[in-house]
Amino acid sequence: MSAFIRNSKFRHVYVEPPKQEDTFRNLRLATTTGEQQYVKANTKYFAVALQGGGGPIAVVDHTATGAFPTGGPVLAGHKGAALDFDFHPFNEQLLASCSDDSTVKLWGIPPGGLTETLTEPLVDLRGHGRKVTLLRFHPTASNVLASVSADMLCKVWDVEKQGEVASTDAHTSLIQDVQWNADGSLLGTSCKDKVVRLFDPRGSSVATELKAAHEGSKSVKLAFLQDGLLATVGFTRQSQRQIKIWDARDPSKELALVSLDQAAGVLLPFFDPDTKMLYLCGKGDGNIRYYEINKAAKTPCFALSEHRSTAAGKGYCFLPKRCLNVMGCETARCLKLTSQNGNGVVEPLSFVVPRKSDAFQDDIFPDCYAGLPSCDADAWLAGANEPPKLRPLNPDAGFVAAPSAAAFVAKKTAAQLEAELADAHKKIADLEAKLAAAGLAP
Repeated sequence: MSAFIRNSKFRHVYVEPPKQEDTFRNLRLATTTGEQQYVKANTKYFAVALQGGGGPIAVVDHTATGAFPTGGPVLAGHKGAALDFDFHPFNEQLLASCSDDSTVKLWGIPPGGLTETLTEPLVDLRGHGRKVTLLRFHPTASNVLASVSADMLCKVWDVEKQGEVASTDAHTSLIQDVQWNADGSLLGTSCKDKVVRLFDPRGSSVATELKAAHEGSKSVKLAFLQDGLLATVGFTRQSQRQIKIWDARDPSKELALVSLDQAAGVLLPFFDPDTKMLYLCGKGDGNIRYYEINKAAKTPCFALSEHRSTAAGKGYCFLPKRCLNVMGCETARCLKLTSQNGNGVVEPLSFVVPRKSDAFQDDIFPDCYAGLPSCDADAWLAGANEPPKLRPLNPDAGFVAAPSAAAFVAKKTAAQLEAELADAHKKIADLEAKLAAAGLAP
């Protein structure tokens, strides 16, 4: 029988639920609903949207466990509810947010975290005609951000230059998801019209379309995998949840189909390129399934196990690999946003591979995403497709837990420069008038 058992180092991965004192509580969550995942994190902070004016967003240090203080400091500069946000992948102190007010803003978080409410962003991007619903930073090019809106447009921005660099109007209905591939050469979207589109993010041309990737009317979510694979997670016409695996370069035929259950909640997929594991987290249920992806295997999407919980999840995110407890064989950490007694609670869930040795396990911890840019926005716009930079996880290899944040200085827009020039001309005219009145004019 052993010949039929698939060999996997991650077959026995288990979840360590947190103790009560290690959770984050008393978060008065915003009541807005949508396609977003409701919680995002980097190595230092996590963010959630709260109730209140200005579209408040709490940015909480991972060490600040316990109850979030009533009236605590937040980011609050929007004129409508905050719908989504995303941490800058190469600067721990920057967070982009979008809102009902149709704007995208970039915020600078003080090095010690928020000590007072901030209402003035570093950058204010305007270009969408309706509410902006989803944001995703580019994985390898610095300061490049994608946004999608209820105006059915997907835009790409250079946040440092405060300008739009590309836009596509290929969608015919509301956009449900947007994801970059590993080197940022492709941008994938799913749409209410049931078409999954892969397009060149530096222009508006659609490279590939998956028509009716899933026949159900509910939301479809995407995850780019390794070896050019793409996972789509959606529903059948009978509302059965399912996973499909495609070759993103030739999506004419699905490579794998995994049928799941009849639960109503949308599944959020998260792919770990180091362990080749795909995690499926259910909105509205408390379960997290995980699968091993292997394009060459007879079963490309192989079910490993499932974490079950009675606490329904509202949102989920996974932390960067470089902040994990690798000596404790922690291969992933998920933040689960749930609700208890009317208030939001964030629970950190650790995924652990059981090993008896105290030595560093290099077979389950290859070099990971470093959190450093591979190129700048100008090089990427010129056509560069650089792979992500990697760092070792072995503490003996001189691994640094988090990259130092480079100073971010937004370049002035043409409108700002024109306003400054007009102001300078006015001041010169005023001075010349004063000199003339005093009889000192040249």
